[in-house]
Amino acid sequence: MINIKKIELSSITQGLQQVKILILAAIIVSCVGCSTNNAKYNEAMIENVIDQKDVILATGYGVISIQEGDSPAHQRLLSIRASKLDAYRALMEQVYGQYLDTTTTVAEMVVQSDSFRSRVQGIVYGARLVSITTVGEDTYETTLSLDNKIVSDLRKLYLASTSSPKMARS
Repeated sequence: MINIKKIELSSITQGLQQVKILILAAIIVSCVGCSTNNAKYNEAMIENVIDQKDVILATGYGVISIQEGDSPAHQRLLSIRASKLDAYRALMEQVYGQYLDTTTTVAEMVVQSDSFRSRVQGIVYGARLVSITTVGEDTYETTLSLDNKIVSDLRKLYLASTSSPKMARS
């Protein structure tokens, strides 16, 4: 009877070791799966911003009918201008990011007011006009592109101007 108990304990120990190995393998497989999914997600996000030619694209819109022009032709020109400026703003958001200032007031556990302002500031050079097209009958769409080498230069200049007191004064 003593020999039977020893055999039963060793088989239980072996079974526990096998369960530990299976759990460890499952953890390793799940961790590898998560990192693969995260890498694919990051690649997809980068592809949304950067097209096949290694440039950043930005699109802006301008509505014709709300422009205060003297004639329909003048309104169209102002709409094109507005769409181009909107595209430049979108380009600057991608290069420099956005500054957000938010304020929320809560009284007696009820939101009384909630406001926010956003601001984008920077310099963009080297942007290329890709297209100006009409969208429907009342809107112009302007697309601009910016080469990644220029984006890198702009970011370096921006970081240098914010970190160096001499450059910030001049």
